[in-house]
Amino acid sequence: MSHLDPEDAKLVILARSAMARAEATTGAAVRDTDGRTYAGAPITLAALTLTALQAAISAAVSSGAVDLEAAVLVGGDLDDPGIAALHELSAGAVTIVTDRSGTVLA
Repeated sequence: MSHLDPEDAKLVILARSAMARAEATTGAAVRDTDGRTYAGAPITLAALTLTALQAAISAAVSSGAVDLEAAVLVGGDLDDPGIAALHELSAGAVTIVTDRSGTVLA
């Protein structure tokens, strides 16, 4: 994480914390253009299924965020459907994917 911008490194920490709290294999965090951050873990219910990134984006949007500047997905990959949601909301948002330890993959 040492080569990440300090604000992006904070997102990695938030995402890893969400993953740990939920005892999940992935976690995510996003930052809106006002600097507010939102974290999420996967949700798997009979009536609702979201990836960690979708959950973090949902938390941001439901809190009034209209534009995101960065997203971190820990333990996921570039095929995550949350990335499409991120780009739909904010085409220019930085996307960082890491392994479970926080090492940047993409």
